[in-house]
Amino acid sequence: MALSVEDARPEDLAAIAAVNNAAVPAVNALTAEEMGAVAALGALRIVRTGGAVGGLVLTIPEGQPYASLNYRWFSGEFDAFLYVDRIVVAPEARGLGVGRALYEDTFARARSLGRPRVCAEVNVEPPNPGSMAFHAATGFNVLLDRFNEEAGKTVRMMERPV
Repeated sequence: MALSVEDARPEDLAAIAAVNNAAVPAVNALTAEEMGAVAALGALRIVRTGGAVGGLVLTIPEGQPYASLNYRWFSGEFDAFLYVDRIVVAPEARGLGVGRALYEDTFARARSLGRPRVCAEVNVEPPNPGSMAFHAATGFNVLLDRFNEEAGKTVRMMERPV
């Protein structure tokens, strides 16, 4: 089954925030308004499954005024990148290829924007083994593990050339 990835619409933000917040602590909680504000720095793309939001990816290119310590770390390491702030698949959509579709769309977007790599981090502590395995299977390379003082979490910094 081919999944379609599309730009999120303003009327999707409440459902997107609900899918996102169901994934805490793997991602940080955001209100619909906060999600919209961060999305304005880059792109918020979704997959619909059964008419509902089945998954989302929020990406931000380099050079944006984003205060995230992880984003700022990548900014200090690379001149050009597309940063995955979060990728989340709704529990009822797991196993349908939603995450892979979102990342294939992200890799294509990075290429079209002339970005040579996609950057992301995954929680080491608290552990997120499912996401760790997914990122490894999707071709991400581990750069290092670092403690994010802002979030109080240890994260694995990764990049994938496109």
